Amino acid sequence: MTIQKRTREQIVAKVAQDIPSGSFVNLGIGLPTRVAGHLKPEQNVILHSENGVLGFAALNDPEQADDDLINAGKELVSMLEGGSFMNSADSFDIMRGGHLDICVMGAFQVAINGDLANWHTGNAAAVPAVGGAMDLAVGARCVYVCMEHVTKNGAAKIVEELTYPITGKHCVNRIYTDLCVIELKDQQARVIEMVEGLSFEELQQQTGCKLLDHRQQ
Repeated sequence: MTIQKRTREQIVAKVAQDIPSGSFVNLGIGLPTRVAGHLKPEQNVILHSENGVLGFAALNDPEQADDDLINAGKELVSMLEGGSFMNSADSFDIMRGGHLDICVMGAFQVAINGDLANWHTGNAAAVPAVGGAMDLAVGARCVYVCMEHVTKNGAAKIVEELTYPITGKHCVNRIYTDLCVIELKDQQARVIEMVEGLSFEELQQQTGCKLLDHRQQ
């Protein structure tokens, strides 16, 4: 059977589906911002962006675009009724003060103990730009990571121990990839869902740490 890898859009759609109703959520720059386009109005999710926007949604009508309404990734958004703007100090108070239920971020690597690396590969020629990632990693009650399961060169991104500079320790709760969904708990990587056509052994071969099969039978 052919492996049905999830597209990037399908990855974020799965993340959106799993966000509990009424949650306060921050979507990191890059792939995570696409989660906004898959949230349903009945979920009543309140989105926060570190540049000082609270209570927004994905821009569905380009004709209603306002160049002053952007998220932290400089993408145009639309405001919901009751939405608000604030300065950076107040925005980071929300991030650091434990007011976010979930933060969704991308990653270069995630370790089995929940350590996160998502801002630098260690390449001396690259420009460091950690932004608010460290604040979000330690400030949100729950951290979801969405990413491809392996690098373009086939190297595992879910590993025993980080080799890239760390963003936050013991902070990642769940990983969404193009192959599976993994829950990190008690120093274990528990596979709770896999795509069709993929065997557990094949998934293990593409992962740099031991996996446990916790799929519902």
